Amino acid sequence: MDSTYTIIIADDHPLFRNALFQSVHMAISGANLIEADSLNGLLTVLSKEQEPDLLLLDLKMPGTNGLSGLIQLRAEYPDLPIVVISASEEPSVVTQVRSHGAFGFIPKSSDMRELIKALTQVLNGEPFFPEYATTHQINDELTEKIAALTPQQYRVLTMLSDGLLNKQIAYELNVSEATIKAHMTAIFRKLNVKNRTQAVILLQQREYEYS
Repeated sequence: MDSTYTIIIADDHPLFRNALFQSVHMAISGANLIEADSLNGLLTVLSKEQEPDLLLLDLKMPGTNGLSGLIQLRAEYPDLPIVVISASEEPSVVTQVRSHGAFGFIPKSSDMRELIKALTQVLNGEPFFPEYATTHQINDELTEKIAALTPQQYRVLTMLSDGLLNKQIAYELNVSEATIKAHMTAIFRKLNVKNRTQAVILLQQREYEYS
């Protein structure tokens, strides 16, 4: 296989990153591998790299909250193939990852042979998802509501969940407080809730699956 691939591994667990490194080298000899252990670190890497071929993304690492990292990256880098690697292997999680634009999903319980098979498949341009999840269909009203949020609205909601005030969220996102209030109005409408407490409870009900 072509050895000029640039692959980013974003995971905050050194041992698992090392296992991924070994798998990638076995699948693609001489690939250019880059590490990131947080969302901020990953965004810094992406700002410097010219069109990496693949991102292997952990759902749980500093700076992310469930699907928030995937949603943000999908919005900012729509052409980047992203394969989620996670210990949360429930079919509903895989389905949601897929619906938010991931190119594949590799369970962290996969052995070396399975990792190599998955990496080879996605680098050949074919999505990879576990067989047990390919026929799973989720009909979850809450999931549909959250999926209706824009990436920015989802980021605002996760910041609400982290306990940030409107002023703090506005500062972090470099927008006005009026803009944040407008986002919150839209979030409440889409989630069919009346206040931030109810919105946060709904998000936490969904996020427990990724813990």
